[in-house]
Amino acid sequence: MKVINLGEDNSVLNTFVAELRDIKVQKDRLRFRTNLKRIGSIFGYEISKRLNYSVKDVVTPLGIAKVSTPDDKIVVATILRAGLPLHEGILNFFDHAESAFVAAYRKYDKGDDFHVNVEYCTCPVISGKTLILADTMLATGASLAVTYEKLCEDGGRPEHTHFVCPISSVYAVEYLQKEMPSDAVLWTAAIDEELTSHSYIVPGLGDAGDLAFGGKL
Repeated sequence: MKVINLGEDNSVLNTFVAELRDIKVQKDRLRFRTNLKRIGSIFGYEISKRLNYSVKDVVTPLGIAKVSTPDDKIVVATILRAGLPLHEGILNFFDHAESAFVAAYRKYDKGDDFHVNVEYCTCPVISGKTLILADTMLATGASLAVTYEKLCEDGGRPEHTHFVCPISSVYAVEYLQKEMPSDAVLWTAAIDEELTSHSYIVPGLGDAGDLAFGGKL
């Protein structure tokens, strides 16, 4: 699996990531969601450069223009609920994409041990298409791996896979490099070194779902 960290380059992306992390700016839920959408759009644009293209004829009022446009059939998937704004941002660049949604969460067993529980999955046919799977936080990689396998089980294996995770941990990146297809691509904006005993990313940004949509019972 190839890893592309867009945060290593200087761009406005880093401003949006900084605001996601900032404990003061986080208090504005609308801004938090808006920044996630912006980040999703940036990743969507960058992913578009790696699609398959061919030249088509476009009829204008005065003639015919030859334009190179992508041929890939795209499915944008996300893990509920934190990934929803990110998902929307990616869709801004893929007008005709289909969507998939998976409800997956950590279910704690004893102590700090947990397993990933999947309660809901809806997806179109994915086989032979390009899958973009988005989730805001990549802590252990377990949720993303389980979600990917569930999508493949229900919709078939994609031809190409892109994972979009703005904030990642070193542990999760190494885990996915072992578990995911070798030709998959992980897109991130920051890779943090530390995980707590409860597998929270440090410095991270906190609970992205709560910050975007409010607390939960």
